[in-house]
Amino acid sequence: MALIKCPECQLQVSDKAITCPHCGYPLDTKVIKQQQRKTNKRKRLPNGFGTISELKNQNLRKPFRALVCVGKNFYGKPIYKSLKPETYFKTYNDAYAALLEYHKNPYDLDSDLTVEQLYEKWTDKYFESLSSPSSERTIKSAWNYCSAVYDMRAKDLRARHIKGCMEDGTYVVDGKEKHASPTTKAKIKSLFNLMLDYALEYELVDKNYARTFNLSDDVIKDVKEAKKDHIDFTDEEIKKLWDHLYDTDYVDVILIQCYSGWRPQELGLIELKNVDLENWFFIGGMKTDAGKDRLVPIHPRIRDLVKHRYQEAINLGSDYLINCTDTKTHRSSLKMTYDKYRHRFEKIVKKLELNPDHRAHDPRIQFSTMAKRDKVDEYALKYMMGHKINDITEATYTKRKPEWLMAEIMKIK
Repeated sequence: MALIKCPECQLQVSDKAITCPHCGYPLDTKVIKQQQRKTNKRKRLPNGFGTISELKNQNLRKPFRALVCVGKNFYGKPIYKSLKPETYFKTYNDAYAALLEYHKNPYDLDSDLTVEQLYEKWTDKYFESLSSPSSERTIKSAWNYCSAVYDMRAKDLRARHIKGCMEDGTYVVDGKEKHASPTTKAKIKSLFNLMLDYALEYELVDKNYARTFNLSDDVIKDVKEAKKDHIDFTDEEIKKLWDHLYDTDYVDVILIQCYSGWRPQELGLIELKNVDLENWFFIGGMKTDAGKDRLVPIHPRIRDLVKHRYQEAINLGSDYLINCTDTKTHRSSLKMTYDKYRHRFEKIVKKLELNPDHRAHDPRIQFSTMAKRDKVDEYALKYMMGHKINDITEATYTKRKPEWLMAEIMKIK
């Protein structure tokens, strides 16, 4: 390093200096220009915000074009749409300001938003608030019957269109056309209630027409009749399940549920790391605060069944205790979801000629029934089933040990 004189102030500076530290005179203009180029480089816009591009070599008065991200295609690539009512701007900052304004109230700038696009926007936010995948499936199932209004403009949707989906909507499953059941009709009404509340909030529609009518008395009556009470198994049915343990797939899963009280979906979500074969406990649960991460003893009658499923999961390389080994698709389908369990449960009921009114939650009812029959402690039963305990002393001040739960579940014959 050597000292040189600044051409401007004649004071000594380093020959490595970019500018004179005394007067600020630029000594290395090449480096300064490089720094200016880096400084002027714009930062990447956030995902889902939109894009701003400059159309060069076209001699445009407003060369900056703003596009809005309105979703993703089948391959996960963003879908862009021109910002309305104005797409082109004089400067980058003008375009950026317009995009900011759009995101304050996304729908005001698009008066032609379809019902399907509204559904996609609404569910993107609404599904985030749901704690259970089954609630998400309920919405999607009802939406399948609404294809007649998919392409309508949301602001043109009226009560008669919603009623049409409820009464005449169809959905093809396995090549067969299905009409909405009374329960599904009620779910379709609920879907539009919530979705149009969202649209009204963002001023996409002037009125929520789903809330201008109520379900008819006939539909309400049919819904009540369609709701069947859960029932327990008879002694003969339980014996039949044990008799067919080794010749009918997934009977063991029903028996595990009968002697543990898990909800169907909870059973499918039990992870191997939460199964203790040494002390005979497993941990799982969902839906409520009382139901999450609860410890349930493994009853002696199902220990061999749990152990077999545990070893099978290790051989499959699965993280979950219960797996779908009869699946023919990709590896992720090993996971036992509620729908998969319900489908297999219904096949077993039919094959073994059990009461056709049985549903997938009935083994949980069976567990509760057997526990009460054999005088299991009330609070132990609530702990194991994930029910809220309202007694303050029991819930807050009484510390129960796992051994107590084990002793109580052992009462079940």
